Amino acid sequence: MTHAKRAVGPLGLSLMALLAASPVAAETVTLKIAHFLPPSSPAQKQVIEPWCAKLGEESGGQIKCQIYPALQLGGTAGQLVDLAKNGVADIVWTAPGYSAGRFPIIETMELPFIVRDAKSGSRAVWEFFERHAVKEFDAYKVLAVYSNGGDTFHTAAKAIDSLDSMKGMKLRAPTRMSSKALLALGATPVNMPPAQVTEAISKGVVDGAMAAWEVVTPTKLQEVTKFHEDPPNGQPYYAGTVLALLMNKPRYAALPTDVKAVIDRNSGAPLVEIFGSVWDGVIAATKLQVVKEGGMVVTQSQSDYDAMRAATRVVEEDWLKEVGARGVDGAALVADARALAAR
Repeated sequence: MTHAKRAVGPLGLSLMALLAASPVAAETVTLKIAHFLPPSSPAQKQVIEPWCAKLGEESGGQIKCQIYPALQLGGTAGQLVDLAKNGVADIVWTAPGYSAGRFPIIETMELPFIVRDAKSGSRAVWEFFERHAVKEFDAYKVLAVYSNGGDTFHTAAKAIDSLDSMKGMKLRAPTRMSSKALLALGATPVNMPPAQVTEAISKGVVDGAMAAWEVVTPTKLQEVTKFHEDPPNGQPYYAGTVLALLMNKPRYAALPTDVKAVIDRNSGAPLVEIFGSVWDGVIAATKLQVVKEGGMVVTQSQSDYDAMRAATRVVEEDWLKEVGARGVDGAALVADARALAAR
């Protein structure tokens, strides 16, 4: 018995030392990511999927993503912020403006005639967020806040190239600010999520949509519209939509330190740059595709553009009164937004 103990003892000690020296396999972190567009959308294919791949590579395969497009986790586009806040999804990609009234400060960047393209607009939105809007996103780990590059008019039967052409038009509006802009221009805004727009146009429920170029092909908008308006070259779009990648705060807080570091390195300003660059590329490619499929991209005349811009001043004036009633210096916010976007 004593001899057996002596024989086994060194072997057992060696095994114990080997096990102690062996690295313990890191637990896989699977992030559930939800959004409102089809899986073929540029948001998923050109940004979210490559972003997830990079997280996986830099974490040595520890981080994985499970993507739920087209509202597969339930709810509406406007409820995605709650899916992230309540932990139904770990991360959501959405437009804060779809949840009207929840994010009033960042709404400054959605006022008419501020954003001229996605890259410069996204840089402006991110810096504006860091200066002024961090508090209203306090319930989230904010991974990116950026611009869609601007909203314009996509119509079926006639081009919208002047104030007169707006009269009597029913157009889908993506946000509260775009609705107000359409009213000021003499049109009737109809709020609906992107997924419903194409069918609504084909059935004559609306005459067209105010939307970003980026959503045209994912929603097949080009199949039911012929005319697509653009402002004079280099000038701001008629309105804009802020987009965001938001993470459940407790989920982020519970992650291992090394996993947090990988996410942090690939979020914030670097991710905003990627979104902006991809969006501008998609905008250019979509315009080419629209023309190839028989559509028309109409560049508005300077005089008609200026008339529209003048007509929407009331939107900003009303917004200033609204936020002023809450004790917010709206004029300072607008001035900063315009200065940042003009860079």
